[in-house]
Amino acid sequence: MQTKPHRESARDTEAGVGTRERVVRAASRLLQQQGYEGTGIKLIAREAGATLGSVYHFFPGGKEELAVAAIQHGDQEFADTLSAGLDSAEDPAVAVENCARHLATALRESGWTDGCPVTSTALETLGRTPRIQEACYAALRNWQDVLAAKFRRSGFSDEEADDLACTVLAALEGAEVTSQVFRSEQPLLTAGRHMARLVKSWS
Repeated sequence: MQTKPHRESARDTEAGVGTRERVVRAASRLLQQQGYEGTGIKLIAREAGATLGSVYHFFPGGKEELAVAAIQHGDQEFADTLSAGLDSAEDPAVAVENCARHLATALRESGWTDGCPVTSTALETLGRTPRIQEACYAALRNWQDVLAAKFRRSGFSDEEADDLACTVLAALEGAEVTSQVFRSEQPLLTAGRHMARLVKSWS
């Protein structure tokens, strides 16, 4: 899942942010938009307004080490966004639909470019880079846990909360990809409505 639109350049919007953080944020944006294979160290450095030497200073393990840090950044950024969306309504069904609506709006405002911060990288590196796979797994697991926590607070049992969280996350992830391909908010909005109905049916 995406976090929020990133249309501005890192150098224009991150004045005062340390070099390492600028590099991580730039890498996170680029991985989100064009995946692991399409994102090179030189491009990351340029987008961050940093030198190659400074990138390797902070990430001596190169692109793989930087990708892990970027995924962790995207993980936390989206977890915060997801938490805010879920806190927007006491009713968990309304909260889930609100999240889908927010994702749809943000995706449209990004020009349909800013998708999930981990999906492309996870699929591209499947079975090849264990450290990146672990970071992607941790991110998806974290988002599922955020959803499950909301459902537990709303009175669902642990098993019900976990099952609902897995279902909602999978539906929103798939709907976001479909919205990108269709260049339409409708798949996300539709998924949000149906997930809200599902949550209500379990109440």
